[in-house]
Amino acid sequence: MKFSKFFIVVFSFPCLITAQNNQPAITDSASKLQEVVVTATRKNSNPLLTPYSVNISGRKQMDDYQYRTTPEALASVNGVFVQKTNHGGGSPIVRGVTGNQTLILVDGIRLNNSTFRYGPNQYLNTIDAYTINKIEVAKGTGSVQYGTDAIGGVINLITNNPQFSADKPAFKAKAIAKYMTGDMEKTARIEAMYSNKRFALLTGISKRNFGDIIGGDTTGKQSPSGYNEWAFDVKAKFLLKESIQLTIASQFLQQQHVPVYHKVQLENFSVNEMDPQQRLLTYARINLQGKSAWVKETEITFSFQQGIEGRNSLKNGSTALRKEEDKTKTTGITADILSVISKRWAANSGIEIYNDKVNSTREDINTQTNVTDSKRGLYPDNSKYGNYSLYSLHHLHLGKWIVDGGLRFNTFKINITDTTLGNVKITPSALVTNGALLYNISKQQTVYASFSSGYRAPNVDDMGTLGIVDFRYEIPTANLQPEKSQHTEVGYKFQSKKISATVAVYYMHLSNLITRVKAGNQIISGYPVYKKENTEAAFIKGIETEFNAEVTQHVYFSSGISYAYGQSLSKQEPLRRIPPFNGRLTGTYRNNKWFAATEFQFASKQTRLAQGDKDDNRIGKNGTAGWQIINLYAGYKLSSFHFNIGLQNLLNEDYRTHGSGINGVGRSGWLAVAIKI
Repeated sequence: MKFSKFFIVVFSFPCLITAQNNQPAITDSASKLQEVVVTATRKNSNPLLTPYSVNISGRKQMDDYQYRTTPEALASVNGVFVQKTNHGGGSPIVRGVTGNQTLILVDGIRLNNSTFRYGPNQYLNTIDAYTINKIEVAKGTGSVQYGTDAIGGVINLITNNPQFSADKPAFKAKAIAKYMTGDMEKTARIEAMYSNKRFALLTGISKRNFGDIIGGDTTGKQSPSGYNEWAFDVKAKFLLKESIQLTIASQFLQQQHVPVYHKVQLENFSVNEMDPQQRLLTYARINLQGKSAWVKETEITFSFQQGIEGRNSLKNGSTALRKEEDKTKTTGITADILSVISKRWAANSGIEIYNDKVNSTREDINTQTNVTDSKRGLYPDNSKYGNYSLYSLHHLHLGKWIVDGGLRFNTFKINITDTTLGNVKITPSALVTNGALLYNISKQQTVYASFSSGYRAPNVDDMGTLGIVDFRYEIPTANLQPEKSQHTEVGYKFQSKKISATVAVYYMHLSNLITRVKAGNQIISGYPVYKKENTEAAFIKGIETEFNAEVTQHVYFSSGISYAYGQSLSKQEPLRRIPPFNGRLTGTYRNNKWFAATEFQFASKQTRLAQGDKDDNRIGKNGTAGWQIINLYAGYKLSSFHFNIGLQNLLNEDYRTHGSGINGVGRSGWLAVAIKI
């Protein structure tokens, strides 16, 4: 039976996780046994009653483990495999896909824009890990809930929230310092919060220096790989009335001189770097509590984002320094209405509007004469991309059964003017539906089945790229259609006071995939020429399982494993960038003042390679070797001082996550100190 026949009988359920009462969620073994709130596009429910694979990493875990970056924090989530082209990157692979096929949100606002490229990218690393309160992952679903790009799933990064004071005004402050051996990290951050009954303000600034990463065994220092970073954030909340709350927030992060290590080592570059790598997000959000059952809650968000990616490159022995810059400005307006129609029936309906403007420039500078030659940038300058959608989601509780259903219509307006393509205007659209059915076996056990149709509309990167990308030279393409997916999942969940467990098995069919195709035997600047076409169909299937237990009052155990198998039906070969079998096991001791944890991470070898993997100099014809690493963590709390230490890769394993352009860190240690007032 073809998947299209299911459209008339399937429904939708958006699944993201938040912590109850906006308190930090904890995700070690202990906290997994606590009740949390699962948000179905702003409809709360128990995680046991969520008919999708959902995961959360909370602020407590991030403080304990002191993850260096947001991608490295996300790597701790079961079923998320993080590829790292360079030390300043990190691209999450969810259900076997990455890049512009996985949707990233910041406080529910799209980070993905029209220049997100197919394959790994570095944009997740433009979010300061210290600003994050929770990382939520909904796997295999999200197109009905959040629109284009959510083929693999949705990652929502929820930032820290200031809290109103119950009584008198309050002021809090925190200073954090961290040092890693080998000068691999020097970090300083200051935060401050002021609050009263109707106003709360939280602000912070981070300054960080990352040295060249030192690999395990015989790898040694991988130079150049280090870079500098600074970030600023502010969020203010106003209780205008008991039923009206206004939030205004701004986040800024800039990284300077971020090297692309494998380009320098393998492709004869003396300079190949991102400078700057920068993101700005500013938004205003109003939450209204209504009296009508049809308009119980309303949330309206106005947002502005600007991403800047500069690229500098210079070949060894050459005098031609290439300086490129892409600037993407995005304005957004979203509105969501929660209706509580009856005790058994609730609904979320809304509208989303996002508009991108892309400016792209390139200058070739003679380093001897300083003569500058201006040329076309990577993308057609002044490209415009509009993303408009309507959705409605419905949630039914029928005794032991839960049925959720919904629909989204998404249309796009893409305007590109280019010397190669001419004037191109296309208006693709998509109509998608998702669905889930859950049955309560008992108060502690549920089983579920779900279906999610998804899509990804072609963007400016797909249509307008002209220049060197990874190990190829790309040329523009005009006639592209949306990618499509159909994702089916069945699962089992168990949750008691001391044990929780989940098992999920999934199958995803992909069609109309936009892939890079060789344009004959053309060579430009020493690179083979490629263009994008809708040429491929494929499938990905896999299994994910987790088990968490409170062994004693103070001892906890947590584990998770993930396996994915991808195959191209068009080429009759493995699908590109499929992660190997991988997992994580942790044992933790925790009391009121201190904790200690042992972490074991592993990945098997990956030798099932597509031809594109074999051609990729980050992987090669022999694939990626398997690896196992052991990490130790500990922390101690005094009244105002918190101390944390970490010992990484105790056995000094020389390893690389599959598809990455740089090896992982070798045997090393770090110390972090936080002072709170």
